[in-house]
Amino acid sequence: MRSGVVLAGGYSTRFGARDKATAELDGTPLVRRVVDRIEPAVDEVVVNCRRGQRTAIDDALTGHDYRLAVDPVPDGGPVAGVRAGCRVARGRETFVTACDMPFVRPLLAERLFEASEGDGAVPRIGGRLRPLAAVYHTRAVIEAADTTLGLGSGALRDMLDRLSMTVVPGPAPARAVSDVDTRAGLRAAESRST
Repeated sequence: MRSGVVLAGGYSTRFGARDKATAELDGTPLVRRVVDRIEPAVDEVVVNCRRGQRTAIDDALTGHDYRLAVDPVPDGGPVAGVRAGCRVARGRETFVTACDMPFVRPLLAERLFEASEGDGAVPRIGGRLRPLAAVYHTRAVIEAADTTLGLGSGALRDMLDRLSMTVVPGPAPARAVSDVDTRAGLRAAESRST
């Protein structure tokens, strides 16, 4: 079984007062757009969020079959979100992405699942490793996240350093891993989506 985890629990302080996960791109909430895009590549979807987001996430994902992984500590950072989501995931391997990556592609997840060896597969796109568009061996990433957080770090790079990942060069265009951090970024994404 292949799982997909979508991280949506951050406070998105650069985005302004509105919750980024439910902000709309071309009339579709970002979290729904990402779930729509990864569903063809996975057998189950888990959405990680804060307790206060549950109703809004449920509304945004009406009609989808998914499970929630509520953060035990609000906004513990992406490593805590990865850990919470993967603890709920039932798959041996899990594709992890973020709700603010509206152009993620199922083909990216499929290629990473196929290339995955050891603790998973991480793409190198635009010269950078992309840990929020990667496939992880579910148990291994939970252990790496536990260790990383236990040492007082919430950095994805520190978590990634604890894993033996297959690096996959250029499995998708940079657009597939572009994220929306601000309202201006959302407007720019709208102009690129047409």
